[in-house]
Amino acid sequence: MANKQVAVIGLGRFGVSTTRTLYNLGHDVLAIDKDDERVQSVLGQCTYAVSAECTNESALRDLGIQDYDVAIITIETNVADSVMACVLLKTIGVNTIVARARDSLHANTLRRIGVDRVIQPEEEMGTRLAHSLFNTSVEEYLEITNNYGVSRYRVPEKLAGTTLEEIGFTNSRDSYGITAVALCKGRKVTLNPPVNSKVDSGDFVIVAALDSDLETLDDSTVDSMEEA
Repeated sequence: MANKQVAVIGLGRFGVSTTRTLYNLGHDVLAIDKDDERVQSVLGQCTYAVSAECTNESALRDLGIQDYDVAIITIETNVADSVMACVLLKTIGVNTIVARARDSLHANTLRRIGVDRVIQPEEEMGTRLAHSLFNTSVEEYLEITNNYGVSRYRVPEKLAGTTLEEIGFTNSRDSYGITAVALCKGRKVTLNPPVNSKVDSGDFVIVAALDSDLETLDDSTVDSMEEA
């Protein structure tokens, strides 16, 4: 993937983390905040760090933000500034705009003004926590729709030596059940693994399924294997 030019507006913890990660991935990152101390804190962790007011169109144009591939607005405490910044970026002509929302009303407003992607980190983290809290084998969860998701399933010790099929996984050719998308054994990753693949304790299986199936995966599988 070619390096991109990305502007990050707002240098709170979320903005700093985004800036640092994008820069470490090799992208050109312009970090913007009106607080000089925050700007100083990211020096060396981005390509450019500038103190500027995100609601000042002239200041944004002077920074050449219209030439950037993506602008990410991480402001969420000041909804007015967030919305205004997005409107200005649309006016200036930034190709892709991503913005963080504080709540559903803020998110809906951002979508209505044409923001390309709206993120709600707290809501997403809450969803992930809910799916993994009582199923210790589900370590990650990505919501695809409101009732379907992708998870990283860690094979428990009790299921070592069994096959994917015995655990209850299907392959991508099936239209039902819990689909095993990939099997991870250490550094080796097998995409669309055969259902007769054996697993060891600590292996990871990337699975896709209805939430209702994912929630019962660990307990029902372990119980049925023990009964057998």
